Amino acid sequence: MRPTPSATATGQPASALTFPTAFPIKIMGRRADGFAQAIVDVVLRHAPDFDPSELEMRSSREGTYLSLTVTIHATSREQLDALYRELTSHPMVVMVL
Repeated sequence: MRPTPSATATGQPASALTFPTAFPIKIMGRRADGFAQAIVDVVLRHAPDFDPSELEMRSSREGTYLSLTVTIHATSREQLDALYRELTSHPMVVMVL
């Protein structure tokens, strides 16, 4: 039998992550001018120590979409949640993994 994660005081499941940690995030969107810079701007608001030169970019086979991978130095679950919320609500973003 697998142990179940304990809950925090707020009733949320405890994070399986140990902070601080290097945390990769993949962001996908339509290939458009300014997409990469817009994403870097969002990431820097939540992870000011992120180095934009470490951004990884890949185009889809047809060149319609662009996939960006950012690896941040995550310090808390709250930081990751706030970053995911802002990324997923961004009008240029199609998907965040």
